[in-house]
Amino acid sequence: MNRKTMVHNMTTYHPHIPVLLNESVDALITDTEGLYIDGTLGGGGHSKEILNNLGENGRLYGIDQDDEALEEASSRIGDDPRFTTIKGNFGYLATLIPPQEHGQVAGILLDLGVSTHQIKEAERGFSFQEDGPLDMRMGKFSGISAYQVVNEYSYEKLRDIIFHYGEEKQSRPIARAIIENRPLETTGELRKVVSSVVNNRYEVKSLARVFQGIRIEVNRELDMLKSVLQESLEVLKPGGRIVAISYHSLEDRLVKRFFKAGNFEGKIEKDFYGNPLSPIEPVNKQVITPSEKEVSDNPAARSAKLRIAEKTEGGGE
Repeated sequence: MNRKTMVHNMTTYHPHIPVLLNESVDALITDTEGLYIDGTLGGGGHSKEILNNLGENGRLYGIDQDDEALEEASSRIGDDPRFTTIKGNFGYLATLIPPQEHGQVAGILLDLGVSTHQIKEAERGFSFQEDGPLDMRMGKFSGISAYQVVNEYSYEKLRDIIFHYGEEKQSRPIARAIIENRPLETTGELRKVVSSVVNNRYEVKSLARVFQGIRIEVNRELDMLKSVLQESLEVLKPGGRIVAISYHSLEDRLVKRFFKAGNFEGKIEKDFYGNPLSPIEPVNKQVITPSEKEVSDNPAARSAKLRIAEKTEGGGE
């Protein structure tokens, strides 16, 4: 992603510093002449560093569903013949990548979560710190907006989204308050309703959790994460790597289990002789986290966790 500021269609593309940049790129590249995928292109910060470490025959696909991100990344990277952008959601990885490339990919990078420019742009509706319309869609591919979730979902469904996706213990009173105050038009109105029922001491954390839960529902983030992890096995070559940076426990749990066993239960299947049959295996036994200096320089990195896994011989076949 990007340290500089650019303007697109009267909106500002806000600065963002790539998280765990050196650690992720060092882990990703095992063949400098190989084919790689940045599944979360954003402003192109990770992609730029990947290209800096590839040889003249190396290639990189950058995937993003956000038009502004694709514009910014193209501007940042410039006319590099090794680089190709693809518009789409990484959950459809196997469809987005040309069939002839399946089984040829040396590495996939996933920097999960919402980007800084999306949070900072009030009109995108991601942040409780900026008043804007209830939207939260990361791209035009999303079928619903936050407005529909907030104003049309039943009490039970709202409660469950806030509890399971937002990991917010006060999900019941929050869901009731939302329904009692419908219709809610803006992020500011939603913030006011949530703040009215949570403990002042934990207000900011509760707001963050509620907005996270709704955002995950709008963008089907966990479904898309499961999909890209499964489809990665189709496009990776044996020995090819996935490097994933997650920012909350729901994402990290899915990544950790899949990297361990090739499924989302984390249970490794074994053959008749007790040998593991997992199509993928973790490279780093211990999760990698940002240094104190990186967190100091870039507070957005605070909760980041990096995991690395490698497709086994015959994995996914």
